[in-house]
Parts: sequence; structure tokens; C-alpha cells
Amino acid sequence: MRKIDAYIFKKYIGTFFFAISMLILVVIIFDVSENIDSFLKHNAPWQRVVVDYYIMSIPYYINLFIHLFAFIAVVFFTSKMASRSEIVAILSSGISFWRFLVPYMMAAVTIAVMSLYFGNFLIPKTNEIRRQFKDEYMEKLVQSSGRNVHVQIGKDEFVYVESYNIPKQYGYEFSWEKYEGNELVYKVMSDILYHDTVADNSWRIDPYAIRTINGAEETLERGRYLDTLMNLYPTDLYKMKEDFEEMDYFELRDHIQGMKDKGSEGVKAYEVEMHNRMSAPAAVIILTLIGAALSSRKVRGGIGMHLGIGIGIAFSYILFMQVSKTFAISGSLSPALAAWIPNIIFCVLGIFLVKKAPK
Repeated sequence: MRKIDAYIFKKYIGTFFFAISMLILVVIIFDVSENIDSFLKHNAPWQRVVVDYYIMSIPYYINLFIHLFAFIAVVFFTSKMASRSEIVAILSSGISFWRFLVPYMMAAVTIAVMSLYFGNFLIPKTNEIRRQFKDEYMEKLVQSSGRNVHVQIGKDEFVYVESYNIPKQYGYEFSWEKYEGNELVYKVMSDILYHDTVADNSWRIDPYAIRTINGAEETLERGRYLDTLMNLYPTDLYKMKEDFEEMDYFELRDHIQGMKDKGSEGVKAYEVEMHNRMSAPAAVIILTLIGAALSSRKVRGGIGMHLGIGIGIAFSYILFMQVSKTFAISGSLSPALAAWIPNIIFCVLGIFLVKKAPK
């Protein structure tokens, strides 16, 4: 790494972390003013408020704004370099504009890798603690699915529970049916179903009646306790708001596959989340390219002009991303395409600006 590469790299990283630190401080101050009544009302311990909620929220907030503030950092320090004619001097020494962008890309890849790790592995772990605190002291994230819950647990397998007690993990008036085509071949009925902690899909039913149908032959078996495994999990019987926030990439991928196997509704939202976790780090690199090309020219408006245009482009990217996400969840657009189409469009814009910048 040459001295000029190290100089630009340090400028980028330093400006980015300073800007994102100031943002986190402002966000926390506003969040405290908004939620302090809730903390006091529910007698939340201040140690848990500080550690379990705010400290655990820092990676989430960093990753939420990471591409926006990477872009603003690039525009800010590059505009200052341009206003001091440093970029003119660098290019006049024989360095091409593409070579000039190398330290920008090195810094952008560093931040993108951090975003990839945060979004797919670190934040799901911190969210477990943060969301548990929210559920206890702020808002209930776990909600009942109501009465008469029907769940498809396999291609031709269906479960019915009249009601489910979340704290006790008890279900009432349970039935489990298996079909071959349109013909019922197996049915289990019970007054009470409760979750066994041996495994996530382990259950005990009491009492039970098992009806087996084989053509014209039918058998009925009755008994008290029956321990069984089935492709049913407690979370299938109640609603947890945005539970994908607690899943790392591999858990989310397996959960999506499980939802597809069951024929569950709402799988689009999980697919969009998975693809967004992979596309967001790429946005850091693309917006860095745009920011460097846009602000490398010395203009009469100076930093203010560059920041104004840059923020407009950044927010148009965020708007485009939200619109495509909405279309994907509604089923009008592929989740993978919805996550990547803003990057594709703005990548084309970035390449165009880079080619135009030296002129």
C-alpha cells in the first residue's frame, strides 16, 4: 500500500466511524426520550436497559445505516480533498482515476465484510437479548394465534389445535391427520398436547386415540400418555413478531426450507430478509464508487453541493430498496431480484459516473 493509498484509506475509515458514532449517540438519545416512560412503567432495571437493550442495539443500528454513512463519509472527505486540489495533484502525477479508486475499494470491502458478519451472525445473537428485553418491558413480541389453529406440517399432514397456552406450552383439543391423496389414512386425537423439552419437535399427548385406515379396514387404539415426534414446533402455534431477527444466515435458510416443506404462508418475508442480508454489504461498495466519482471534481458549491447531491442519491437508493422489498413480499417480484435490483441499477450508475469523472 502506497502512502497515498494509506492516506485515503485512513480518511475513509476514520470519517466513517466518526460519523456512525455520532449517529448512534443521537439515535440512543432520541430512543431514551421516547421509551423512558415504558421503562419506568414496567420497572425495568437500569443495568438491563443499558446492557441488554442499548449496548445490544449498537450493532443493529450500525448495520442499519452502514451503507448510507459509508456513502456520506466518502462524499465528505473526497469533497474536502477536491476543494484543496489534492485530487488534481494525485491525477497529475500520472495515476489513473481507476488506480485512484483502489484505496476506496479496499476500505469499502473492509466495511462490507463487517456488515456481512454483523447482519448474518453477530446481530442475531445480540437480538436474542435485545428482543427478550423488549418482550418483557416494552412490547409483547409473542402473540397468540387465537383459536382454531390449523398448521400444515408436511405435504399431506395437518395439525389442528383449538387453543394454545404460550407460557405453559399446552395445546387443547389436538388432532393430527395424514392423507394419501384425498383419503384420510391416519388420525391422532387428544384432549391435551404439551411440548416436551427433550427436543423442539418432541410432544406428549394425553389421553390419545389413534385411528388407522387401510382401505376398508380401520383400527382404533386408545391410551393415556404418548410421546411422539412430529414436524411441529411451538413457534408454529403462536406468532412471534419478526422472529427472523434472531436467526443467523444458516438458521434462516433452514427455516425457509422448513416453511416451504410445510406450505406455510409468509415465506416471502423471510426470503427477502435472507437476500437483503447478502445484498446490503454489496451496496457499501457500489455507493462508495458513486460517492468517489461524484465528489472528486472541484465545484463552485463545494462540500455542500456534493453532500446535497449525495444524500439525494443515497435516499433514492433506500426508497428504491423499500419499494422493491414491498413488491417482493406481495408476491409481485422475486425476493432475490428485489434484493439485488437496486444494486444492479446503481452499479450501472456508478460505472457511468466513474467513466465520466476523469473528463
